[in-house]
Amino acid sequence: MSVKFYREEHQVPLEMHKVRVVQKLNLLPVEERLKAIQAAGNNTFLLQNHDIYMDMLTDSGVNAMSDRQTAAMHLADDSYAGSETFNRLKKAVKAVFGTDDLLPAHQGRACENILAEAFVKPGQVAIMNFHFTTTKAHVTRCGGDVIELVAKKGLEPQSDDPFKGDFDLDLLRSTIEQYGPEKVAFVRVEAGTNLIGGQPVSLANMLAVADICHDYGILSVLDASLLQDNVYFMKTREAQCKYMTTKEIYHLLAGKMDLIYFSSRKLGFARGGAITSRNPALIKSLMEYIPLYEGFLTYGGMDVRSIESVAEGLYESLDMDYISQGPEFIAYLVKELDDYGVPVIKPAGGLGAHLNCSEIVPEVPHSQYPAAAVGAALYIAGGIRGMERGTMSEQREPDGTERYAELELLRLAMPRRVFTLSQVKYCADRVKWVWDNRHLIGGLQWTEEPSVLRFFFGRMKEIGHWQEDLASKFREDFGDSL
Repeated sequence: MSVKFYREEHQVPLEMHKVRVVQKLNLLPVEERLKAIQAAGNNTFLLQNHDIYMDMLTDSGVNAMSDRQTAAMHLADDSYAGSETFNRLKKAVKAVFGTDDLLPAHQGRACENILAEAFVKPGQVAIMNFHFTTTKAHVTRCGGDVIELVAKKGLEPQSDDPFKGDFDLDLLRSTIEQYGPEKVAFVRVEAGTNLIGGQPVSLANMLAVADICHDYGILSVLDASLLQDNVYFMKTREAQCKYMTTKEIYHLLAGKMDLIYFSSRKLGFARGGAITSRNPALIKSLMEYIPLYEGFLTYGGMDVRSIESVAEGLYESLDMDYISQGPEFIAYLVKELDDYGVPVIKPAGGLGAHLNCSEIVPEVPHSQYPAAAVGAALYIAGGIRGMERGTMSEQREPDGTERYAELELLRLAMPRRVFTLSQVKYCADRVKWVWDNRHLIGGLQWTEEPSVLRFFFGRMKEIGHWQEDLASKFREDFGDSL
């Protein structure tokens, strides 16, 4: 919910909750921030939490839980089998999606592993509007390839289109015809496409994708991890959804898609995940993988207290007062940055604000990882940890050549119910400073490069000595200030 104040130029997001538990933060001096990012190999994943002021790396597993969620954790039944805690999770999934059957897993990528193991055979393809890093890694590990069919509008950094995550439906049909339905392991729709700015997919497009899959006898899969943000955009941007309840939208999608999986680190504000379907035969075909990879069928690698918090969080994912806070804080930050002239992905999506680093440092080529460089610069400037979502987050081709990202983005995630508006304004101010001093930012090169998911734990070093120059300029502008 937003409200317009008498003396504000634009609407201000209004929190529909109050803060009752706080956690102390640290804001290191710039000299220590410089040392910390260099010690971390210029990889924000390797920074330590005590060295960070605003952690905007991800919205996964770091959302604030409600009083009802923390209270529910005390009800946990830790029986290995036949747990009442699991029954409460089933009841919540039934309420949200209308599905009777589910398989629990410890997080979203565990669900991806199971789907890849079950359905991807060597030589097959998995078709997606856009890939996610771990999804692609699981598909390729099983011998498959990923084909991305997001509509061209999805790769335009700035536009007025409300649903830039949509599939190109004509291209989807022609691609299925080209490969043949038997070569397609599944078609995956990612709600709130992560790697192109958290851009939503329209309800009409999702339903059309499901219909095309059914026409060809191909499995349709919905990654619902960011569905609560996506539903907010459906309700506020899509005419047919305006008068639908959130539950009606969830149920309609679950009735059309063959399989739904989600990370409740995002959907549900807690740590866990699940696969669900209206088709009992599909669930049964996946059942054997849960004890093999996760745990027993009633806990799937999660502890029972987490399951209780997930169950309560799923109910909260139907409440517009809760699910509006993330997108509206993100929209506020995007508006602030856009007013400053900072290149940022528009319209504002879910998950976070996304800086367009190809325009911030156009002289830094893909091969020198501009989004990672801007991420290091922002940490030096403000103790703010973002996540590189560009070429560093890609994986090399089988022949070792670099695969350049379509967009070089630095994601500033907005964990739900965590930051205050003053912190969001601080973030905008420090990004503005980086933008004003962008000429000081240089590139990065690998010192340790893992072969898979290198962005998680690879290390890089600056090319030249631009980081000390940046820190010196910060000291010049702010004096003894942090």
